[in-house]
Amino acid sequence: MATIKDIAERAGVSSATVSRVLNYDASLSVADETKRRVFEAAEELSYRKRSTKKYNDQKIAIVHWYTEKEELNDLYYLSIRHGIEERCKEIGMNPEVYFFDNIKAIKAIEIQGIIAVGKFSDAQVLALKAINPTIVFVDFSPDEEKYDAIIIDFEKATKKVLDFFLNTKHEHIGFVGGQELLKGQDEPIQDVREDTFRSYMREKGLYDERFVYIGKFSVEDGYRLMKQAIEELGNELPTAFFVGSDVMAIGSLRALHEANIKIPERVSIIGLNDMSVSKHMYPSLSTIRVYTEVMGEAAVDTLLERLEGRKITKKVIISTKLMVRDSVKK
Repeated sequence: MATIKDIAERAGVSSATVSRVLNYDASLSVADETKRRVFEAAEELSYRKRSTKKYNDQKIAIVHWYTEKEELNDLYYLSIRHGIEERCKEIGMNPEVYFFDNIKAIKAIEIQGIIAVGKFSDAQVLALKAINPTIVFVDFSPDEEKYDAIIIDFEKATKKVLDFFLNTKHEHIGFVGGQELLKGQDEPIQDVREDTFRSYMREKGLYDERFVYIGKFSVEDGYRLMKQAIEELGNELPTAFFVGSDVMAIGSLRALHEANIKIPERVSIIGLNDMSVSKHMYPSLSTIRVYTEVMGEAAVDTLLERLEGRKITKKVIISTKLMVRDSVKK
């Protein structure tokens, strides 16, 4: 920790001046430039730079809420894991991958901490904490007072999509989304994308319950739900759809193609995630880019900060970007 003397030497002033500046002494008469030097010196000396330390032979556990089979059906989480593993390579740390159905295999004495990817029940969070209390959650924040977390602002991402549709003169906008279940629970997790779609469209006076279709985050349900919408709505099918994930959008596009509905002339589609295959689909899929690999890298760096002494919890929000391609009218 920087001392008054350290700050004084860096700023080129006396220790007494530093003490009075930092305590906002009203009777002190010094130039603003001097105050600036003191405050900047104090900040610089307390700032911790990104770790360049090597962690050779040290281990962390990457714990997925999915099973290994489930992960293969959702590249979102696979991509996050890739980001974690690549950052670990850079610093020489050894990541060991576990799926929640086999966390008993984790050797607690050998790991420095845990990166938990996905969504976990209260009981699961406690089970992880019992193995190692140094945990960073990715795509989930169970308690920001207790645990570090790396998340996406799905509310803002959803509004980006809807604002684009509204600005390109769409008024009849649909939503195809998914629900997720915590292991051992029957009640689905409330999805921010769905909630934001409903509230924002109501705010704009354009909400229509008939245009909302909810299933699972899978190609199959994306196809099934869009096919259902086509059959039920006929000529009243919305001119635009926000689809809650790229895998669902793949299925939705297939259903539209099979019904000979032109994209984007009749229906515009925007997904979410920007999977590597999205740009190669026909038509190329417009989507919200989620920087999943950056999420993984940030999780590792956040864990390193903990290992190096940070005591205060931290929530990191990774930005997103709307990628406009051929599946929408521009």
